[in-house]
Amino acid sequence: MCESFSAGLRVWDLHAALNHLNQRRLAPAAPDAHWQADLRQTHELALLEGDFLAQSQAEVAEQAACAPTDPDAFLDWFNALREHGPGQHDPLFDHLADHATLDEVRWFLRQELAGEAGFEDLVALSQLRLPERAKLELARNYWDEMGQGKPHAMHGPMLGILARELDIQDTPLHEITWESIALGNLLVGLAYNRRYAYHALGALGVVELTAPSRAVKVVQALDRLGVARRVSRYFRVHAVVDVGHARTWGDEVLRPLVAERPEVAVWLAQGALMRLQAGARTFERYRRELGVHAPLAQAA
Repeated sequence: MCESFSAGLRVWDLHAALNHLNQRRLAPAAPDAHWQADLRQTHELALLEGDFLAQSQAEVAEQAACAPTDPDAFLDWFNALREHGPGQHDPLFDHLADHATLDEVRWFLRQELAGEAGFEDLVALSQLRLPERAKLELARNYWDEMGQGKPHAMHGPMLGILARELDIQDTPLHEITWESIALGNLLVGLAYNRRYAYHALGALGVVELTAPSRAVKVVQALDRLGVARRVSRYFRVHAVVDVGHARTWGDEVLRPLVAERPEVAVWLAQGALMRLQAGARTFERYRRELGVHAPLAQAA
């Protein structure tokens, strides 16, 4: 996929560099004397990121062109991705739920945490200058991610508890597959670069749409292995609340945007498919690493 971006970069090196770019440009910092050199380096990495995003977009352009521009028809098309989009019902998750060892589940979660870009921060970046109705829905989504003001209910710390209890925090980057790193790079790239504003909304919306069914399988795996409920709370919450989030994202963000500007339908569709394709790529890699063999038609 990514080998053509730079003749001097392997795919893993590319995504490690983009991960470094995202860590640096999103983390709070202070002025220093080297800001000009930092900006030059950021510019070079941003060009590589642009190539990555453009190629990811090109991969799904043909399929996204089928998305309707009628608001209701578009929402039907979008919701159908839950069943028929890339990576859906991947046999990896049945394996996790029914057969995986604790070490295998820990390896899987370690990879998933590496691709976790901070949904609340992505929502905050994506809501900039949106129309009022969409902006309000993203604000409500953000408030839920932040536990509606209650520290113990914030989604990020829930994930931190899982990582600490399973001893999977602070995994060195070289132990993470490039597909996992690329998934995080994709989401941050779409949300950070405003030329992909509508793509970001499609990508984040499809996360809400498709996450619950996978979260249920992860909960089943953790329950089967005797992991405490408080440790698996992050996935228990997302198995439930994201169902409502997906519905309101469609009603309050996607449908109104397409109604106001039908031409954005293809960009929303591209973003959703870019995210699903990146996810499907990680599932395929995870199956190879875990030795999960499935019929091609089932895994497609």
